[in-house]
Amino acid sequence: MLTHFPMAVPEIPVSNVDAAAAYYVNVLGFQLDWGSDHGGIGGISQGACRMFLTNAPFREEYGNGERVIVWLNLESKQEVDELYHRWLEAGAQILAEPEDKPWNLREFRVADLDGNQLRVFYDFSWELRKEQV
Repeated sequence: MLTHFPMAVPEIPVSNVDAAAAYYVNVLGFQLDWGSDHGGIGGISQGACRMFLTNAPFREEYGNGERVIVWLNLESKQEVDELYHRWLEAGAQILAEPEDKPWNLREFRVADLDGNQLRVFYDFSWELRKEQV
């Protein structure tokens, strides 16, 4: 019986795999691992994070939606802030600056060229529980 799930790999709908991959690579710092718009799908990665970019003809066959939100879980508030500044300086389309939310996440949001969002966060609730002890 499977007791340990592997990391999820989200599929991000894009209008053009090549253009989207260029944004993810040149602005957000990902690497294009394989694929192209001609094939309808491309794989990108950065560290342990992997995602697939797919165009409309590719998605039609599977009935996928038009936009998604991908949550990226970082290891600290400092990492959230550092990534925000790195992406801001690279020209990313920032939708919301880093902020500590009432639900105990420090997060910010960025959009890609097709309106998909990356929601970058750190869950600091464990730190609050530790302070209460």
